[in-house]
Amino acid sequence: MRIHWLQHVPFEGLGCMSEWFLSRGHELSCTRLFEEPALPVLEHFDWLVVMGGPMGVGDSIKFPWLIPEMDLIRSVIKNGKKIIGVCLGAQLMAAAMGAKVGKNPHKEIGWLPVNHKGAANTVFTKNLPKTFDALHWHGDTFDIPQGAEQLLSSEATVNQGFCAGRSALALQFHLELRVSDATRIAEACPDDLTPGTYVQQPEEFTTKKDLFVKANKLMEHLLETLEKS
Repeated sequence: MRIHWLQHVPFEGLGCMSEWFLSRGHELSCTRLFEEPALPVLEHFDWLVVMGGPMGVGDSIKFPWLIPEMDLIRSVIKNGKKIIGVCLGAQLMAAAMGAKVGKNPHKEIGWLPVNHKGAANTVFTKNLPKTFDALHWHGDTFDIPQGAEQLLSSEATVNQGFCAGRSALALQFHLELRVSDATRIAEACPDDLTPGTYVQQPEEFTTKKDLFVKANKLMEHLLETLEKS
């Protein structure tokens, strides 16, 4: 399978997903939008992965490639190709599908629980724990697009994920990050780490190695589910 992923900043990569894709024999290609925003056409990939970044979906004046990127995402979903969006990637998916994206009441950074109690029972959630710890790094949130199903919530953020059918999955939080990935983001974005009810400091969240291992396993499970869909 041909996997194409979109990278918005040099310090946010695929994390554990890279090894998973390669171990399954999939081909990996990447558009680094911060270098050359030349997006692929639909025929050149089977699965699109849209990663995170500190910009927002409304920052198209500073980052004009956001508009064609959302056009591509919209086409992927319309044509039923596989897509997964993480953090900013999830927000871009929501916006591409016509949903509102804006500031969350709370900034959420660090290891905090998410749950799918009361959410849709889908192929993506049926084998997940009802509550599990995920690493967060966001100040924005999204409404659930029309035709999509809410999957997950947290105390600080009502909408933590959604799916559209069996081929499109959006996650506001991070399950793919490893210790080195989280450390790199913390070093690149120190201004985000202002004190708050749901904001942890790097010395708190980068030391919890067992949570990274558990989160990576959950990400692999979700990728397997999407792969089989």
